[in-house]
Amino acid sequence: MQLAVVATIFWRHAFTRYSLIVVYMLCAALVQGTQFVYLLKYGVTSRQYYFAYYYLENVLTLLLFFVVIQLCHRVFALIGASRYVRVAAALLVTGTALISYFVIRGHREHMTKDFVIQFGQDIYFVGVVLTYLLWVVILRLRNRPARLTQVVLALGIYFGATAVVYALRNLFPALENGFFLYGLPISGLWLPVAWTYTFLRTPDGESPAARLTPSSNGPA
Repeated sequence: MQLAVVATIFWRHAFTRYSLIVVYMLCAALVQGTQFVYLLKYGVTSRQYYFAYYYLENVLTLLLFFVVIQLCHRVFALIGASRYVRVAAALLVTGTALISYFVIRGHREHMTKDFVIQFGQDIYFVGVVLTYLLWVVILRLRNRPARLTQVVLALGIYFGATAVVYALRNLFPALENGFFLYGLPISGLWLPVAWTYTFLRTPDGESPAARLTPSSNGPA
C-alpha cells in the first residue's frame, strides 16, 4: 500500500506538489522491509526486533513532520502567507531535532521498553497538534482544494488514532497484548489506504484564488 501511494502520485502527475509524501512512503516501505528481516532473524519476541520496530517507527514519524511542513507551505501559499511557514518550519525542525537529541542522550544508558513507547506517544501528540492546526486553517478557506483537504484530513486521523492507541496502552496496560497489539498496525494501514484512494478518486481542484473566509465582524 505504501508503494501504491507512490505509484498513484506519479500517475496523477502530482510529484512536484507532494514530493515529500513520495519520499516518506518510500522510506516507510524500506523500514517495513528492515523490520521484516529482524523479525525473521531474531523472532517476534526478541529484544532486537522490539527495539528495531519502535525506533524505526519513531524515525518515520519524525520524517512525517516534513510532510506536514510541506502541506503547511501549500495551504499558506493559497492565502499568500507562505513566507511565515519557512520560519515556522525552521523552528519546528530545529526544536524537534534538539528535543530528540537531548531526550535520547539522557536515556542512552537505559533505553527501556517504556521509554521507547513513551517517546513515540509524545511524537504522535505533537503531530496531532500540528495537523489539526493546519486543518483549522483549511476549514477557513473559502475555496478548499479537494485533494489537499483529504490528504490533510487522512493525516490528522492517522495521528489522532495512533495517539489514542498509545494513550489507551498507558491507561490500561492489560490491553498491551490485545488492543495495542493490533491497534498500531491498523492505524498504520489507514494512512497509505486513505492516500491511495485520495489520489485515485479525488481531483486536485486547487485554486490560487483561495482566501480565508472573513469573520462575521470583519469586512465583507
